Amino acid sequence: MAKLSDIIEGFIKEMIEDAEDNMIEIQRNLLAHQFDCAPSQINYVLTTRFNNDRGYIIESRRGGGGYVKIYKIPISKNNHIENILNKSIGESITKSKAYDLLDTFYENGMINEREQNIIKRALSDRALAKIYYDDRNKLRADIFKEILLVLLNE
Repeated sequence: MAKLSDIIEGFIKEMIEDAEDNMIEIQRNLLAHQFDCAPSQINYVLTTRFNNDRGYIIESRRGGGGYVKIYKIPISKNNHIENILNKSIGESITKSKAYDLLDTFYENGMINEREQNIIKRALSDRALAKIYYDDRNKLRADIFKEILLVLLNE
């Protein structure tokens, strides 16, 4: 059985796909009521599953009648390579953030499932286990950038 977070994520993604302009406006409290959960559960899903690294922008207004706007950013191989390499990855990247980016690339058809799995293995803590802990994220960033330069420039 899927976790509630996965169900909420899927529901929001379907809403975005059905929207004409890749943007939806929702109210946390109404969504929480619909899924019979606390608004904090909705916040958790929004912050972990709909962030910039996953190709989304969130605008939020709190208070009575508050809402959340979620925009899906169109991502392609050509229009974000430099931004991805320099801003999203930078000099260092955590395994979690790297995996989020890979999931976004896969969801947008930029890489296939096999490539995604191979890269995740190459960037895993297990693959980098012999590297001093403080240096792993720097090495992970360097490896990730080199792999992406090949894949995204094909």
